Amino acid sequence: MNIELLDPSNYDSQLEEKLKKLKQLFAVYPIPEIEVFASEPTHYRMRTEFRVWHEGDDLYYYMFDKDKDQNIRTEQFLPASTLINEMMIALMDELRPNLVLRHKLFQVDFLSTLSGEILVSLLYHRQLNTDWIDVAHKLKEKLALKFKVNLIGRARKQQIIIDQEFVLEQLPLAGKILTYKQIENSFTQPNGRVAIKMLEWAIDVTKNSTGDLLELYCGNGNFSIALAPNFKNVLATELAKPSVEAAQFNIALNNIKNLQIIRMSAEDFSDAMSGKREYTRLKGIDLKSYEFTTILVDPPRAGIDPNTLALVQDYKRILYISCNPNTLIDNLSTLTETHCIKRIALFDQFPYTDHMECGVWLERIN
Repeated sequence: MNIELLDPSNYDSQLEEKLKKLKQLFAVYPIPEIEVFASEPTHYRMRTEFRVWHEGDDLYYYMFDKDKDQNIRTEQFLPASTLINEMMIALMDELRPNLVLRHKLFQVDFLSTLSGEILVSLLYHRQLNTDWIDVAHKLKEKLALKFKVNLIGRARKQQIIIDQEFVLEQLPLAGKILTYKQIENSFTQPNGRVAIKMLEWAIDVTKNSTGDLLELYCGNGNFSIALAPNFKNVLATELAKPSVEAAQFNIALNNIKNLQIIRMSAEDFSDAMSGKREYTRLKGIDLKSYEFTTILVDPPRAGIDPNTLALVQDYKRILYISCNPNTLIDNLSTLTETHCIKRIALFDQFPYTDHMECGVWLERIN
């Protein structure tokens, strides 16, 4: 990241430039006006990570500036949440004079929430012993006087959790508060307020839906839980075990009765739906009992594989959330053979970068 680009006075112009690029990408398709959802210009990131530099008695966070090809000392970080910035100062004040905590410490990760919780992970080039555990507990006790905080120590093949490895995020949506368990080292939406806008948009485009929803790549249940009230039933798939466990936790926590999660990849589920293979993970689940009319896909940057893409085309309505407009455009070349684009949105999850998050709502032609 080029630190010099982080200028809030340039935020509107950089967002306009993203919109211009997105329009150029979509020029080959007849599309409605792109809906734009801006970020806060500062303090928008709920998670960040920093390397740690040792210089004599001094100790500080740093980031690598690719354009300058050098490390930049980072006392505060404009994109990070206010809570992370406050914790950066408080934590470093405790680490600098503490020989046990700072010894071979090379990285600190922060995961914060809009609702005021923060998780701090300390990463080491050494094994952590009982001395470290004792001192880490004392560190947490001191930080807890000001913060709702938990700590994790990490080393090679070692993880020490000081109380818990997750935070609970609370998001106001559709007149109620949804709570999400977010686990350290698992994917979460980085920009909390834009994440709310994404969920609100998804709720709006699916508000008049009938039948059931199928979601692929569901993560911790972020979209599934928010959209469940718009459908009779929801079936969602996710491969990563920590995300599946978090999704099950979140379903119970939010008292969602019409949502079921299956741990399997989108590719395997596509094979199961097409009858190519049978899977023990689907035992006891009657796929034929579902009346899927809508499918939600939120694939990785590589986009959707050909088999899954064929499955997606079988549904009347498609909600495609994309973290890579280029693979989205590639996938749309297939999807628009059978569907037309009804709505499209740009979500500025990552201000001051080239990254663009998009949402596309498609309906079957005829």
